[in-house]
Amino acid sequence: MSPTPCPARGFLPNVLAMTENTAYAVHQTARPSGFPSASDFTLARMPVPEPAPGTALVRNLLLSGDPYHRGMMDGGEGGFALGAPLEGRAVGRVVASRDPGLAEGDLVFHRQGWRTHALVSLGTDGTRRLRRHEGVPLEAHLGILGGTGLTAYAALTRTAGLRAGEDLYVSAAAGGVGTAVGHIARLLGARRIIGSAGTPAKVRHLTGVLGFDAAFDYHDGPVGELLAQAAPDGIDVYVDNVGGDHLEGAVGALREFGRIAWVGAVSTYNGDRSPAAPRNLFEVVHKSLRLEGVLVRHHTDLQEELEEFLVPHLRSGRVGTDTTVVEGIDRTAEAFLGVLRGDNTGKMLVRLPG
Repeated sequence: MSPTPCPARGFLPNVLAMTENTAYAVHQTARPSGFPSASDFTLARMPVPEPAPGTALVRNLLLSGDPYHRGMMDGGEGGFALGAPLEGRAVGRVVASRDPGLAEGDLVFHRQGWRTHALVSLGTDGTRRLRRHEGVPLEAHLGILGGTGLTAYAALTRTAGLRAGEDLYVSAAAGGVGTAVGHIARLLGARRIIGSAGTPAKVRHLTGVLGFDAAFDYHDGPVGELLAQAAPDGIDVYVDNVGGDHLEGAVGALREFGRIAWVGAVSTYNGDRSPAAPRNLFEVVHKSLRLEGVLVRHHTDLQEELEEFLVPHLRSGRVGTDTTVVEGIDRTAEAFLGVLRGDNTGKMLVRLPG
């Protein structure tokens, strides 16, 4: 049966009532030019699928909207297809299984998100059974214990090799990866942690709640000047989520033999006019800097190490989950657009009824 298109948002609760035989999925319906809009998506209704041999049916509980989805919206190799359920990180509960490695009731992480129900196979496309950590909220498995936290952990411990006593700067510091970087860097013994964000409220959150040593609103002036004020003695490590003038400012502030772990470039995702490369790029040579990209798919072997490192601190309350949560499958596109606007503090999640 073909999916039935529904309006992208504005469902009444009885229309989206989760029935035994009905599933919903977010589809992309148009390629955006510049910043996406809600009209680029639709919500489709369909029967709940039946698991085939070797698969399990998962009812999703939490969905993730991530900045990298913006690039996938443009299509091309590895991009989103129009009129089909979208890929996204998700956590759900197995409700029926013909996969010998998964039992009903198991909680799983998988990448068949942006829908209420998914068919998964253990070990395929990153699907794994979640370890049950008493006292740790489920939201952590899509945030600081998920791909977001794994990105931050790999960037700090493998790419940049942050050492105790060093000074760190992270851009988009109030976002999912940025807040995870702040927590993990503190646990690794960073001396000073500096962050940039896009609103005064987020700057206050970084210093007043998350314990950053300094923070600034990048709208208040040239990033290089603001960073120089926040870190007058320079920095050793930069975790870049923005690119553009933030990368240029960090190159200027880095000390000799500094390291850059480049995670993302939010400043370029919607066709914004940002420099293709910093004007001071030759400082990489002059200061013997190291710049390396970070792709989380190259570091999935660190998952168990990440959990062993962080779970005790999550249980004690020293580390928080740092999430912004919206409710309902019909708000998935809205939540994603909020990520691109910077509406979230911490990881943006969509919670579905369980």
